Amino acid sequence: MADRETAADFDQNLLNLYDDYVHGRVERRDFMVRAAKFAVGGLTVEALLSRLSPNYSFAQQVANDDPRIVANAIEYDSPKGAGKMKGLLARPKDGSKFPAVLVVHENRGLNPYIEDVVRRLATSGFVALGPDALTPFGGYPGNDDEGRALQAKRDSEEMLQDFMAAAEFLKAHEYSSGKVGVVGFCYGGGVSNQLAVRLPETILAAAPYYGAQPAKEDVPKIKASLTLHYAALDNRINAGWPEYEKALQQNNVRFEAFVYEGVNHGFHNDTTPRFDKTAAELSWKRTLDLFNRTLRN
Repeated sequence: MADRETAADFDQNLLNLYDDYVHGRVERRDFMVRAAKFAVGGLTVEALLSRLSPNYSFAQQVANDDPRIVANAIEYDSPKGAGKMKGLLARPKDGSKFPAVLVVHENRGLNPYIEDVVRRLATSGFVALGPDALTPFGGYPGNDDEGRALQAKRDSEEMLQDFMAAAEFLKAHEYSSGKVGVVGFCYGGGVSNQLAVRLPETILAAAPYYGAQPAKEDVPKIKASLTLHYAALDNRINAGWPEYEKALQQNNVRFEAFVYEGVNHGFHNDTTPRFDKTAAELSWKRTLDLFNRTLRN
């Protein structure tokens, strides 16, 4: 598509149906059947799905060869996970030690949007790592539908171990100051919450975007400062927020939470119509503020 479409170009019920589809709650065939009523004016359901799906030509804000940064594919050990993992590591070109940020992708592997987030962090003065949970299958396949199917085949605990190993790898990296934060989106938002629980001595700050909340009994383990981002129209994820908020308050966890009005799950992802520029930019400023406040001191 030549022009960027927005959520306002689609019926909210269709956007909700698409969210169910990309998160595996609706099979492709069922999506196509149920989406047919929204395909009007000669538009096919396939064309409608294409309009809703990521257009990665919109993803790049920072090129891989941007002169401000150094970005390379790397490999690290994950003995309790996949064994060997690959990812993208980026850092500022000038300097020797930087605060570190782990970037956790959505439910489809290390796609171009998440790679760009890694590079964006490097331009902001961080050494950043985006692991690819699809490493055992050869990496992100270049297609989100295939990526989702592959990621669904992985054991959830082993994947979590891969990201835990990545955090420890970053903490010890030669360009790292040893202070580590995490940001994640969708599936990665849930992982960000879990890393705050599972690695309280390593994760100093976490910025989950529309991520599943940890069990309330795990909240006392969190020592990190949290900046939590939610989309007001994301009823599925938001259902778990009240209990999480109460547990955070009861356990004196340092947190701030923001609910962005009128936006959908995935609002930070600038490759789909669900992207909301205002919410994405404001939330990203708040995320960088968190990391600058907690990882640079």
